[in-house]
Amino acid sequence: MDVARKLGILVFCAVPAIIGGGIVYFAFGTPTAVAIYEIMLLAAAGAFVSR
Repeated sequence: MDVARKLGILVFCAVPAIIGGGIVYFAFGTPTAVAIYEIMLLAAAGAFVSR
């Protein structure tokens, strides 16, 4: 996988991080829940990029 494709995947994962973070914060009201969501999303993005 070339560098451009890896960067595209990371940009594609940035939108759910921003929008999803707001939704998770609205649903649970704690920054801890947002941090857990962001870590899970980062792990999934890292798995795609490392392939």
